Amino acid sequence: MYTAIILLVIFIYLPYHFYRNYFHARKDKKSSPAPPPTDWPIFGMLPGLLLNCGRVHTFMTELLESSGGTFYLKGAWFANMSMLITSDPANVHYILAKNFPNFEKGPQFKKMFDVLGDGIFNAESESWEIQKRTAKSLMHNTSFPDFIARTSWSKVENALIPILELASETGTEVDLQELFQRFAFDCSCITVLGHDPVSLCKELPHLPHEKAFADAEQAVLYRHMLPEFTWKLQSWLHIGKENELTKAKDVIHRFVSDCISMKHQDFNLTGPKDDGLDMLTSCMRARADEGINAAPNNYSDEVWKDTLLNLIFAGKDTISAALAWFFWLVATNPAEQEKIRREIDDTNWRFTTIEESKKLVYLHGALCETLRLFPPVPFQHKAPVEHDILPSGHRISPNTKTVLSFYSMGRMESIWGNDCLDFKPGRWIDPETGRVRTEPSFKFTAFNAGPRSCLGKDVSFIQLKIVAAAIVSRFNIRVARGFSVTPSISVILHMKHGLKVKVSDFA
Repeated sequence: MYTAIILLVIFIYLPYHFYRNYFHARKDKKSSPAPPPTDWPIFGMLPGLLLNCGRVHTFMTELLESSGGTFYLKGAWFANMSMLITSDPANVHYILAKNFPNFEKGPQFKKMFDVLGDGIFNAESESWEIQKRTAKSLMHNTSFPDFIARTSWSKVENALIPILELASETGTEVDLQELFQRFAFDCSCITVLGHDPVSLCKELPHLPHEKAFADAEQAVLYRHMLPEFTWKLQSWLHIGKENELTKAKDVIHRFVSDCISMKHQDFNLTGPKDDGLDMLTSCMRARADEGINAAPNNYSDEVWKDTLLNLIFAGKDTISAALAWFFWLVATNPAEQEKIRREIDDTNWRFTTIEESKKLVYLHGALCETLRLFPPVPFQHKAPVEHDILPSGHRISPNTKTVLSFYSMGRMESIWGNDCLDFKPGRWIDPETGRVRTEPSFKFTAFNAGPRSCLGKDVSFIQLKIVAAAIVSRFNIRVARGFSVTPSISVILHMKHGLKVKVSDFA
């Protein structure tokens, strides 16, 4: 038995590390579409997928470019890894909206994303409906957007700007992505749990629970690229990404449980607080008012914890990733940065109310352009319940893993034109009205589409605009000399090595 295990480990890791090290040295620039990977006997296209695992998002884009927008990736016969990948807007619309009832997350999804438990992203059917309805009622509270805005501005004014001012004064490089991750983590914990972990401060303390989220996200993506038995073997042997994931899950769930326990103690001592606008306080107040078994609160404390955890994941990652890519694009496109800064000056923007942010139309276009090119969630994973035929003509069987590549969609000339790789905020502005142009959600998929569209889209733009406007109006951001940026190998599109920048005051 042990001999078989050793052989399996050698079979998995030897080629994997060779391929990873080889492609780590490659410059991931735009090139002509690569030919489809070879369909080997027994192993299918798995060797080609492993060969390109260090550049998986670009690899998917190349496959889809060369195949007209939809490609069937054949996995090893013993691994149940075959998948249909698509960037065709008609297919995306069909799967996410038009025939939504036939496309669920699929049996493999919950296994891969087990860190999220039974929360809203893993949930199906009635459980998803209840959680969605509850989250929607909390987010659509008239006071909640103002709460988000005040929380975000407080963090910007009291933590982010002082750190950037210090970097400007001392001339030191800073990792802007790390600052945004800490900013978004703090804001998410405050708005969801009513707890400020204070990870964003001049000391930049090491917080295991903050790092654990990133470790979990990386491990989950590798589960998409490796046969299930390999990552289960890793888990059993306590090695590799699975060992990191196990540790991360323990840290994350303990952190959320501790925050809930503290809130319960405070709630029991002082009673319901009318001014508590965070989601956890709102949920506890609703349960106290309606009774523990009253709808929509008729599911367990464990599901409540998972729901809150899912909302933290959603808030911290989408905001931090979008901000990092926005400032990289702005720093490498100085003419666009000047247009954004001029708009901020012309509107005399100072954060006072949410209405002020609506004046920043060109900034809104720049953020949309960022999300088009670098969607924080680069792909969606679905599986049909029944046999189906997609608008592209592809037939799919029940439980066929179906991957919607949102990252690739932003790079398709057939969708966005021959300037699809260019950063052009103006493409989002209607030349006649000067207002933001709205694109169909199955074309611009950064916030998903159909019934599972992101509930936090509006408040996300509020946060993004507050941070972007505050920094652009005060500082010049330049990418550090010789520093190159590549996407991370994760289910969230972070930058692999961060974003090292030099900061100077804008005079």
